[in-house]
Amino acid sequence: MNRGSSRPLVFGHRGASADLPEHTLEAYQLALAQGVEGVECDVRMTRDGHLVCLHDARLDRTSNGTGRVSRHSLAELNELDFASWHPGARTAAGLTVRDDAGRVLTLDRLVTVLKHAGRPVRLLIETKHPTRYGAAVERELVALLRRHGLPNPAPDAPVHVTAMSFSPLALRRLRSLEPALPTVLLMDLLPRGVPVGKLPFGARIAGPSIGLVRSRPDLVERFHSRGHGVYVWTVNEPADVDLVYQLGVDGIITDRPADVLAHVSG
Repeated sequence: MNRGSSRPLVFGHRGASADLPEHTLEAYQLALAQGVEGVECDVRMTRDGHLVCLHDARLDRTSNGTGRVSRHSLAELNELDFASWHPGARTAAGLTVRDDAGRVLTLDRLVTVLKHAGRPVRLLIETKHPTRYGAAVERELVALLRRHGLPNPAPDAPVHVTAMSFSPLALRRLRSLEPALPTVLLMDLLPRGVPVGKLPFGARIAGPSIGLVRSRPDLVERFHSRGHGVYVWTVNEPADVDLVYQLGVDGIITDRPADVLAHVSG
């Protein structure tokens, strides 16, 4: 498959999450080793105000803990195992497994590691809503990025961050807090009350699911015609990679970055 010299950016969804436990540092290291342009993470806030890389509101699926993430402190989360549930937990695909492998990954640590990756990396950060902490999530995200010098990085900066959410309100908050920060509106359905191809205020990039793109392939061109980029998630199957590639999307978010990279570079 060859569309010419250009191809979409490829992002490791929660790292190389088909191979290794999602949101672990090893999963991100593997995605980088496989050659992705960027990686994606979800963030939730702990009881004591830390942003941690976890998708679910509850701990049950991806750890040996129970209950809601938001009701635990970072120290309490650090006592849990976030890796053993996954079949690839102990293989690490040739990477060195740390003594603390499986410990909850903070956003601060992920950003620090990416800054020292040795090459430019893009980072997509999704803020999860609804949450008991509301706007505090976006405020802490912007504060963390400022501590790392990342909201307005120089062109040669080691990490370029884009914020994402299913919540238009969250994106409006981010636009107010940090106007230059790129933002993605994630969607399973088209936003209500908004003309097709247009995004609500605060969103600059469209983030449709692969299911939405399958049912409405015209959306990619409609968003492009309005000046919006298009990042599609979660694209794992070869037929779906072919579809979004031919439609000319700007980014592919996938659990299987090595497979997708091989497919779009062939």
